[in-house]
Amino acid sequence: MIDFEEELKKYEPAIEVEQAEADIKARDLTDLTDLLFNMTNGNVQK
Repeated sequence: MIDFEEELKKYEPAIEVEQAEADIKARDLTDLTDLLFNMTNGNVQK
């Protein structure tokens, strides 16, 4: 039988996942809320 506690001790996240998380957090993304806010205030960016 698998010892899940032991397997969790061995767990290490993949480097690609950590890098992707850092890139996503560092990126300044405009979402729908930002677009609507800018449109209602007349600050539409092209």
